[in-house]
Amino acid sequence: MASSSPVRHAWKVLLGLLLVTAALFGVNSLGVYGFQQSSWAPELALDLQGGTQIVLSAVTEDGADPTQEQLDQAAAIIRQRVDASGVAEADITTEGGRNIVVQIPGVADQETRDRIEASAQLEFRAVLFAGDPATEFVGEDGNATPYPTPDPSANAEPTAKPTDGSDMSWITEKLQSEFLAYDCADPESESAAANAPEDQPLITCDDTRSVKYILGPMELSGDSIDDASSGRDQQSGAWTVNLTLDGHGTEVFGEISQRLYQNQLEGLSPRDQFAFVLDGSVISAPRMNAQILDGRPSISGDFTQETAEALADQLKYGALPLSFTTESSDTVSATLGSQQLQIGLIAGLIGLALVALYSLISYRALGTVIIASIAVMGVLTYIVICILAWRLGFRLSLAGVAGLIVSIGFTADSFIVYFERIRDELRDGKSITGAVEDGWGRAKRTIYISKSINILAAVVLYILADSTVKGFAFTLGLTTLIDVFIFVIFTHPVMQILARTKFFGGGHKLSGLDPSALGAVYHTRSQFRQVTPATGGRAAKSSRSRGEAERRQTIAERKRAEALTGERSTDAGSEGER
Repeated sequence: MASSSPVRHAWKVLLGLLLVTAALFGVNSLGVYGFQQSSWAPELALDLQGGTQIVLSAVTEDGADPTQEQLDQAAAIIRQRVDASGVAEADITTEGGRNIVVQIPGVADQETRDRIEASAQLEFRAVLFAGDPATEFVGEDGNATPYPTPDPSANAEPTAKPTDGSDMSWITEKLQSEFLAYDCADPESESAAANAPEDQPLITCDDTRSVKYILGPMELSGDSIDDASSGRDQQSGAWTVNLTLDGHGTEVFGEISQRLYQNQLEGLSPRDQFAFVLDGSVISAPRMNAQILDGRPSISGDFTQETAEALADQLKYGALPLSFTTESSDTVSATLGSQQLQIGLIAGLIGLALVALYSLISYRALGTVIIASIAVMGVLTYIVICILAWRLGFRLSLAGVAGLIVSIGFTADSFIVYFERIRDELRDGKSITGAVEDGWGRAKRTIYISKSINILAAVVLYILADSTVKGFAFTLGLTTLIDVFIFVIFTHPVMQILARTKFFGGGHKLSGLDPSALGAVYHTRSQFRQVTPATGGRAAKSSRSRGEAERRQTIAERKRAEALTGERSTDAGSEGER
């Protein structure tokens, strides 16, 4: 009854493995057929399947090339935006003196394009005037003109020196005529608004082109934002974007809020509004309903969860140090393509075949356990990668394929350590069932330490290495974890079951666990068993067994054996003299 207990436990563990595998396939099935967002094939990275290439060109006020530091900073911010959108294995580089090239695996959706192309230069400006952009100007002749040409003779100087950002003295005759001529749908008008001087009033529209504004000069920039997040307002339940300002921003915004709140109390609408201007477009112009002195204002409006999250991401990762225009947006072919993928898969199959061949030659039928373990590991790795592609946006690059190929050898190492420990126990004269249990106890410590080092190396490589190498580090760490899981929940239980079969437990010469073939010819590790003389093939086999046992001895064991042999020779000589 006691001997069957490990077998029952082994079958329970294997049943647990089956349930885990079924659960993983069930999760991915839910993603494929339920949410229709997953797939039964891993997502491939840019180097294997191609994708979308967006070329951004920097725009400076004086037309000069930006500094390399500005380009590098902009590229880093764009990478953070792309990562926040769930896109993995993106390639973002600087090119020439003013371009940033963004390459994304697959087809980029419009939301991702907007995040990349938006410069997210946030400005805080007071509202001076707001009107309907569709209002037509009626001239002295009685004809309606939608966008009259500005009067070149209009006075451009303020009637009095403005005292703050809400002072109506900012609105000159020229500014009024430009306001009437401003067309919200004109791309040139949008470009002019995005590059307007910070210390001058701004004519622009909201992002829906439903309101046209005259805004005061910029009083605060997006650099003062420490954090931005989206959430629901506790009272109204509407989606808002919540900002956290730094020390300078908190102080300046506190002064602005006091001024605008006073305008509201005096009924000076819309001068009680404060516009959040993103790349020259008003994304929100809320009224100041209170004095905000803690540096935590909120942007409210007709936000959905998606638009609130997108805006929060743009603001959270800071304003780009430059404005950009989109030079091109094209679909690119794979840089390595399907041919390189096929070469990688062939290399993996060759490595797998060599491991299988070595296992069968060295361990005979026991090698089938190695092959089965690698097969189970391959199934689990495949389905986990599919799930990660769905949930985390992971894409398999050529570097990741290399990590999978290398993991085959690392996985085989675990089984070799285990099987050699079992064979060592057999050489010590233990039964096969006992050798399996004792070998497990000794081998698992060695394997745990080895795999811990592998995981540590993968983590360090993932953190410090370039993005092109992260795929290798990720798959290496993932397969190492799965390797340990398979070793505990599949390989050892299978060995417990096989050790109690007639073929393996009986030490068949093709099982790989034949005690006589392994040199199990001594009672203890330092005392050889007396072997009866044999002739012919049996004598040769016995000689090979003794030789194997002697090769397996340590230096200390050999010295003890030689000492014992010397003692026996002395005793025999003494008896002969008597």
